[in-house]
Amino acid sequence: MTVDENADVAENDSDTAETTETAAPASETAEGTRSDAGPVRRSLRAVRRNLGVILVAVALVGSAGAAAGIYFTLYRPIQQTDEAAADVVLEAAKNGTVAMLSYSPETLDQDFAAAKSNLTGEFLSYYDQFTNQIVRPAATEKNVKTSAAVVRAAVADMQPDSAEVLVFVNQVTTSKENPDGAFAASSVKVGMDKIDGRWLISEFNPV
Repeated sequence: MTVDENADVAENDSDTAETTETAAPASETAEGTRSDAGPVRRSLRAVRRNLGVILVAVALVGSAGAAAGIYFTLYRPIQQTDEAAADVVLEAAKNGTVAMLSYSPETLDQDFAAAKSNLTGEFLSYYDQFTNQIVRPAATEKNVKTSAAVVRAAVADMQPDSAEVLVFVNQVTTSKENPDGAFAASSVKVGMDKIDGRWLISEFNPV
């Protein structure tokens, strides 16, 4: 082999070494990137899992909120104004009407107290004043006694906390002047309010 050939071989070996040295850092960089990418990918997977749990929780809370909204805006008012609720307010109106229109001179205090337990609001105040100023003196002096009976009643309007009931009443009144008694039939529109879970009479208007 000649000197020139030896020089060429040496040059080729030098180029190969330089190429190897240059390539080595690139390999190391690739390994470093793969090494760093592993934790990043694991973190991304964890975030996706946590995000999925959060979204499911939000969906469940949203469903619960929607269910509560339907209950309070739709089902509960219907439940409070259904046939069973109407029966309750109807019975309260009938009992309150009979209590108001029935009294005897011997038991005025008990009769008025029983009637007032079925009343509320301004009408309660009016009834208390009317019975003390008008009914009590007449009942005491003229021995006025009345007995009322509801012959028919129907709910005209029904809301969760208020109602209107149409009541048909037969009433018999006796007194010193008329011991045989006088019969009267009347119809009354009774306003009802729900107070602390009880239906009470708030209006009483003859029709």
